[in-house]
Amino acid sequence: MASRLSWQSLRARPALFSTIAVAGIGAYYGTRSFLLPTGHAESPESPKVFGGFGFTTLRLQDVKVVNHNTKRLVFDFPDEHATSGLTLTSALLTYSWPKGQWFPVLRPYTPISDLNQTGSVELMVKHYPNGKASTHLHSLEPGDMLTFAATLKGFPWTPNKYSQVYLIAGGAGITPIYQLIQGILNNPNDQTKINLVFGVNTEQDLLLHDELEQYKKRFPSRFNYIYTVSHPKEEGSSWRKGYVTEELLRDVMRGRDKDTHVFLCGPPGMEDALVGSRKSPGVLGRLGFSKDQIYKF
Repeated sequence: MASRLSWQSLRARPALFSTIAVAGIGAYYGTRSFLLPTGHAESPESPKVFGGFGFTTLRLQDVKVVNHNTKRLVFDFPDEHATSGLTLTSALLTYSWPKGQWFPVLRPYTPISDLNQTGSVELMVKHYPNGKASTHLHSLEPGDMLTFAATLKGFPWTPNKYSQVYLIAGGAGITPIYQLIQGILNNPNDQTKINLVFGVNTEQDLLLHDELEQYKKRFPSRFNYIYTVSHPKEEGSSWRKGYVTEELLRDVMRGRDKDTHVFLCGPPGMEDALVGSRKSPGVLGRLGFSKDQIYKF
């Protein structure tokens, strides 16, 4: 199941969440014995935590508050030498049973930790007032457990396939975009250039700002970014004020060759305006990008 699920298919068919949840109840109890830490034979390759059949349950090791509605959650692997086993642009489907709910809830989250790091995986979770999954995850404390139902594969990234990529993120949509940035820049064999446009509501919503700054310092000729804040709260803020507009993107996205690709993730309204529909080309279409040059997480 894990290998056939995709991030896009679940976003496009939300009813599929409920189907998996109901079917997964029996699977959860039927595979619990496989969730306990087990020994591994000596091998030159680190054991992989995700990617096989059955559910995986991990213990929450650390919680960090990022801002008024966002937390970073670090989950330990049973084996400190294990890696996630995830491929670039993958997400994890979390399986939780919030108190008072008749059925379990499944929601995808994109790890923000390096996929090759050993011993743990880190999620960044934004809390939504009516969000059952995010409310449950925000209630977790170190020592609590969380179950992962499947891995969701995203775009099949190939190093150096594109000379440059344009990444457009809105709010919490930065997480899959950041994972792609990490994967490209941490790979010494990948020389793809990156241009990021990140739109948020307030300065507090500039998630992963420090990490992005470090990448800019390390790769000044390959990584550029623009932040735009629609409702700045700081007087005299140095950030660009406004939304992710056609005017802004026209100024940033100067190269539209066939070996250029666009990746985006953000609120539905932003994505719809950028991608458009069958009747309307959207902002990216008006800028000269074809549908096969655009990928929406």
